[in-house]
Amino acid sequence: MTDWTLSRQSGEVAVPAQPLPSPARARGDFELWFEQEFEYVWTALRRLGVREADLEDLVHETFLRVHRHSASYEPDRPLRPWLFGFAVRVASEFRRLARNRVEVPGLPEAPPDSSPNAEELVSSAQERRLVLEALDAIDWERRAVFVAIEIQEHTGPEVAESLGIPLNTVYSRLRLAREEFTAAFRRLQTRRGRP
Repeated sequence: MTDWTLSRQSGEVAVPAQPLPSPARARGDFELWFEQEFEYVWTALRRLGVREADLEDLVHETFLRVHRHSASYEPDRPLRPWLFGFAVRVASEFRRLARNRVEVPGLPEAPPDSSPNAEELVSSAQERRLVLEALDAIDWERRAVFVAIEIQEHTGPEVAESLGIPLNTVYSRLRLAREEFTAAFRRLQTRRGRP
């Protein structure tokens, strides 16, 4: 692989500011990423609709893919949008499997919370359940963009790069996802007798 790159915009050849990471450095970076970003990937996958029972396996699958591509990570770019791109692809592939479309009875919907106030616990769990159900009502491609920007707080350009789609597509999907989410959330609140 060469250290020279061709700029898409100007057509000029440029030398990268930093050399490509060595395999040993990439391995050290990966260990740090795994340790520091495990919870972020867990949360991202949960918000992308992965059932609690499958989360641990899919977080590990995501990090396996990250490990395979760790040498291609560019340190001057934000890490979390890059990780989110892997999480979206893993969740998308998992959702397409027919065996994952059947709900397994008896599995908990949300992990138990160790908060001391029981009333807050119930309210928080109900709100979280409403949000997750409303997210389930959003088309998959729009949901990925919505979660990335509205919940994970990534920027539009970061999402466009991590998902490999044009920036205008990101904003179009976001607009539609906001409408779908709002409508679904209101519908669920009304159904449950909430204002």
